[in-house]
Amino acid sequence: MRHQKMKGLILSGGKGTRMRPLTYTSAKQLIPVANKPVLVYGIEAIVAAGIQDIAIIVSPETGPEIRENIGDGSRFGANIHYIEQDAPRGLAHAVLTAEDFLRDSPFVMYLGDNLLQHGITPLVEEYRSIDCNSEILLTRVPNPSQFGVAELDANGRVLKLTEKPPEPKSDLALVGVYMFDEHIFEAAKAIKPSQRGELEITDAIQWLLDNGFTVHPHIVKGWWKDTGKIEDMLEANRTVLDTFERDVRGTITDDSSIEGKVVIEPGAQIIDSVVRGPAIIGADARIVHAYVGPYTSIGNKCSVERCEIENSIVLENSSLSHVAGRIEASLIGKNVKIGRTHRKPVAYRFMVGDNSEVGIT
Repeated sequence: MRHQKMKGLILSGGKGTRMRPLTYTSAKQLIPVANKPVLVYGIEAIVAAGIQDIAIIVSPETGPEIRENIGDGSRFGANIHYIEQDAPRGLAHAVLTAEDFLRDSPFVMYLGDNLLQHGITPLVEEYRSIDCNSEILLTRVPNPSQFGVAELDANGRVLKLTEKPPEPKSDLALVGVYMFDEHIFEAAKAIKPSQRGELEITDAIQWLLDNGFTVHPHIVKGWWKDTGKIEDMLEANRTVLDTFERDVRGTITDDSSIEGKVVIEPGAQIIDSVVRGPAIIGADARIVHAYVGPYTSIGNKCSVERCEIENSIVLENSSLSHVAGRIEASLIGKNVKIGRTHRKPVAYRFMVGDNSEVGIT
């Protein structure tokens, strides 16, 4: 039974290559799901588990933006420190980068682009109550070769971990949430870089297993989302919006219709429009002569006029107007303008970076 104070480590340094062009100008962990940055869900999950001291690993490129958005953590009830990792050299390297901050405490490591339905409180409570050196979160996935994979024996003990195996021996993937004590530093220093030149956390955990340390598996109940690609972001957005309750605080004109689980933030205006939930309309947004369909998140200060949109995420300060045909399955960056010229294609699909302007012919 451990009563030591625990710390948190969030990894937020990756370049987000699968989310370009948005991530040329913005950290992928700050892209919002249901109008809240993915990174904030991670911070809130760690704080909810009773952990206040958190370090965020950032890259030189994304560090300033993440600091500006997250600050010192006080609004989340956290005390946040920032640690720069010069290049993405692997998760075990990130642990070593934060060794000075973490050394005196057991800690939870959380990948900053993860979303977990039930947070991490059950994992942290279990780790505190049992005597083990590490605990790993696992979930069954249909495509295990894209993840770190764990093999368990008949008694449910961890036998082996393999990073992205071409022929996986199990469908249990590492979710990207881990609990460690101080032995992980010894493990990370003992392993060699993998073929891709990184110090893999799977290799470090395997070293713990091979050297007689205990690694406890925790199979996660409920959904888990990794928001690394546009399809993942949209799926996470749908999943989170499904958990919302109706909360209408903006201004709705009589000729508008609000149907189902819709959140309308203060200052938003819905004029002669239909909003069908689950959906969220951000503060000070304007929806005019428009249809906002299910699973759509419209950011703060956006304008949607004479358009139809569903199953999409629109970031703050963007405007969509006079678009013929329905916009769907789209992720639209900040300060984007999508308007009409004259010819009409029937369907559109966008992945538009920040500060872009799109003219449709």
